[in-house]
Amino acid sequence: MNGPRLDELFALFAGPDDHPPVEYIDGEDMPQPYRDLLVHEHHMTVTMEAFHGGPVNVRVLDFRQDGSRYSRKIVLASRDTGKIVQFGIVRIDLDVTTPEVRAAIVARQTPLGRILIEHNVLRRIEPTAFLRIHAGSEQMAWFGLTEPSTLYGRLAIIHYNEQPAVELLEVAAP
Repeated sequence: MNGPRLDELFALFAGPDDHPPVEYIDGEDMPQPYRDLLVHEHHMTVTMEAFHGGPVNVRVLDFRQDGSRYSRKIVLASRDTGKIVQFGIVRIDLDVTTPEVRAAIVARQTPLGRILIEHNVLRRIEPTAFLRIHAGSEQMAWFGLTEPSTLYGRLAIIHYNEQPAVELLEVAAP
């Protein structure tokens, strides 16, 4: 499979027991509304804002930087309601970014999609896999669930000025 490896992204912030059971599925097999939320080549920030009817804020749960590799584990929350609408893990090659974009990313105040849009970066989002995730306790905590649920997500690459720069795991709220 080309693109980010799920086990590597999870390993950035969790132990091996935190990796939930996952099935790789075809985008066409994803049920609605998850298909509309995940099976496309658009920024999830914009998609979530359109679906939930307003802006979203980022909440960084954890981050790390290894040289020019910056990673963060995040949730996006509706600005109006505070409801968590998405979980994500991103790994970014900061060497590919401009100093202004790099500063905005490491400031941890703005969703990545919004940063790239506001800085008018030439970007292309390439989904590489679609996922059905069987939520365990860690995944239930992401969304404040009280019982296990089936979640849907995607792996993707963001090409920054035609260079692969960002690896993503994006999981929509149930």
